[in-house]
Amino acid sequence: MIKNILLKTVLLSVAIGWIPASIAKPITITALGHNSTAKYVDVPYMPYANPKAPTGGTLSLDARGTFNAANKWMTTGVAMIGTDYLYDTLMTGSLNEAFTMYPQLANKVTYDPDDTSWIIYHVDPSARFWDGTPVTSADVKATYEALLTKGPMFIRSYLGDIKKVEIVDKQRVKFTFVSSDNKEILLTVGQFPVFAKSSIDADFEKISLTPLMGSGPYKLGRVEAGRSVSYVRDPDYWGRDLMVNRGRYNFDKIKFVYYQSDEIAFEGFKSGQYRFRPENKASNWATGYNFPAVTAGMIDKEAISSQNPVPMQGLIMNMRRPLFQDIRVRQALSAAYDFEWMNKTLFHDQYERLQSFFHGSELAALGTPSKAEMKIISPLLPELEPIQRQGVLEAWQLPTTDGAGFNRQGLLKARQLLLAAGFYYDDMKLYQPDGKPAQIEILMTGDTLSRVLLPYIRNIERLGFEAKLRQVDGPQYYERMRSYDYDMTVDVFAQSLSPGAEQASYWGSAAAKQLGNNNTIGVNNKAIDQVTQALADAKSRDEIIVYTHVLDRLLRAGYYLVPLYGKSGTNVAYWNQYRHATLPTNAVGIDYWWVDKAAEAKVDKYLGR
Repeated sequence: MIKNILLKTVLLSVAIGWIPASIAKPITITALGHNSTAKYVDVPYMPYANPKAPTGGTLSLDARGTFNAANKWMTTGVAMIGTDYLYDTLMTGSLNEAFTMYPQLANKVTYDPDDTSWIIYHVDPSARFWDGTPVTSADVKATYEALLTKGPMFIRSYLGDIKKVEIVDKQRVKFTFVSSDNKEILLTVGQFPVFAKSSIDADFEKISLTPLMGSGPYKLGRVEAGRSVSYVRDPDYWGRDLMVNRGRYNFDKIKFVYYQSDEIAFEGFKSGQYRFRPENKASNWATGYNFPAVTAGMIDKEAISSQNPVPMQGLIMNMRRPLFQDIRVRQALSAAYDFEWMNKTLFHDQYERLQSFFHGSELAALGTPSKAEMKIISPLLPELEPIQRQGVLEAWQLPTTDGAGFNRQGLLKARQLLLAAGFYYDDMKLYQPDGKPAQIEILMTGDTLSRVLLPYIRNIERLGFEAKLRQVDGPQYYERMRSYDYDMTVDVFAQSLSPGAEQASYWGSAAAKQLGNNNTIGVNNKAIDQVTQALADAKSRDEIIVYTHVLDRLLRAGYYLVPLYGKSGTNVAYWNQYRHATLPTNAVGIDYWWVDKAAEAKVDKYLGR
């Protein structure tokens, strides 16, 4: 019996990179784990799902800005939010594991653990598009060819290890890669939505509010241009009985209501225009939930913990600008930020200073480098600037202030750094070494961050910079971001527990030169290139952790951005009609929540609906 169980485990779930030589030959399995073993191969449903959850009701949320397209996978247009609900992927991930994939459109895969330069995905014969036509390998091939030739540049970079996509037969599609080094790519190719080939051929690059043909659990419902978008559950969804989908997609409708500012959105939540709100504003969380619906017991507040890294939100410096080439200038601009005053004055001391690009997780580099880290770091040290070299070797700690609002010590240090970099003062104004005025424009859209950025601008003006905040509308902002047309702007770098090939699109030298890629900073550093490549090629969980620690140290010590603030976990507020089972460890898992119809009726009555 034990022997049979062990054999089944080997056949069903194999950790890539951990295959014993004795079975190193092509195998067919139903789940993939990157440097880990998939834990939920034999379960009837995910541990955070309720298979008996009732269906019905509406999940309503807020969104920002505007939209003019239904396809977020092309290089033009501003896509509506929520389109992922329209499409299935070949496999889908677990919210309790670092990087594992379970069947969705593909019911199994075939690959050779001894030669990971290829993988075959087997499309489930039951898979159907909304119009009832079968999903085939031709649709998969057409999808990936469109992404690789017409998709956003960061996607092309992310999938750059794909050499070719071939149709084996109607149900099997083979991905061949440029080498067998990047073992993560075997799972990565299973993460993208699959569109109908006929829809791709006709409409992939059209800016339209009609989505490409999909096979997902929802179809596009009502669209009010610039105001809201709704998705309606497909009663004939082919995949509703899959293990990963049991107890999932319980809402009959998912609606996103658009607002131009968070302040207006919060008022919309109070009045019930939408009913589920991730609360990202600390002052609201601390003092804003005192309106009548809260007093009446109609609103729930919940702080949801997570083991995922806290997204790094930072004020980035565009390294393509000569102004930011000297690391001392970047260090000075970091020293000018007064987190303690901001957190106390604006955020009721609810936020944490982000000391890591992987803050709050096991991937964050702590203290001084370990022996394993030093083995990687030592050969890289000669390639680093002295300040970056020193920072990599130290126990990292951003400077703190007394919170009084003057940041005297930080500004004095910043001034010294600027003078050391060759800047000089004339008639109380700051000039660059080449005699040009020291000018900085900070780009933003919306007004959510203006109260954070304006105090920072005052600080750098005290240093002598001519600084201004440039607020533009959504389309102009997206275009300027795509073309890297800014000095500084706020960007957010969200990370998973299994970083890999995507890191090259964030920090890689090649990505810095490609318009529309994710290297918005323009990082161009040989040591970082080497570490991101080694991370993509990691052969074990231990290697992922140690290379991520080294990457973290290099990024921090390069002073490429001013870390703003963050919070471990997620605060959510919702009208008391939503329910959930045990939450997953790495996400809110909203797709597994449901509506309590009796409670919803009470809420509707309270709102006079």
